[in-house]
Amino acid sequence: MRKDITVAAEVRTSRGKNEARRTRAAGNIPAVVYGAYQDPVSVAVNPKELSKIIRSSTGLNTIFTLAVAGGETTPVMVVDRQVDPIKGLLLHADLKRIDLTKRIRVTVPVVTSGEPAGVKVQGGLLEIISRAVEIECLPDEIPENFTVVVSELLIGQSKRASDVEVSGSMKLVSDPQTVIAHIVALRAEEVVAPVEGVVPVAGAVVAAEPEVVKKGKKEEEAAEKEKGKKK
Repeated sequence: MRKDITVAAEVRTSRGKNEARRTRAAGNIPAVVYGAYQDPVSVAVNPKELSKIIRSSTGLNTIFTLAVAGGETTPVMVVDRQVDPIKGLLLHADLKRIDLTKRIRVTVPVVTSGEPAGVKVQGGLLEIISRAVEIECLPDEIPENFTVVVSELLIGQSKRASDVEVSGSMKLVSDPQTVIAHIVALRAEEVVAPVEGVVPVAGAVVAAEPEVVKKGKKEEEAAEKEKGKKK
């Protein structure tokens, strides 16, 4: 989704770990701009501005304007980033130039709406299997998300990627049979019949008493036959 946001950037004339440290010490982070059949350019950008875009409702699907001092002004998207695993701070970003006249592939979140009849009436459980689908569309038509209504679902029924309503230039790329959500029955707890004089323990297996009796009876019959032979 295209937003009216402009992020300023400065060209980096040198590379390497030392240069990256100096860039971060100055309050910026190193980044690379590439794509649209143009040469890649190393730049320095404000990490707070990029983090704000990434954490917005449109996230990585946000198309914004990058204004490079003394250079190009172009629409871009954040396609990759490096984050500090401990502090969670943005350390590096890859920015891709976007040609607004050409279709691109993006992953769009899918949310469910409504209380399923299978939950409300039948006591089932709504399970979310996939939370996003991949589509192809023009950059200006990237949706913030897709909404799938699950109100009519009963136990055993599901909503699939093919149920996502696409419009305009959108084309579904994900497998149409991909399950988005379905209703499952809750498993009944297994009940073990109590044995007289024994307190049942959860998960315990009770020995089958009839087998012991049957075994004793066979031994008695064998003894009787042996006794008859001796006579």
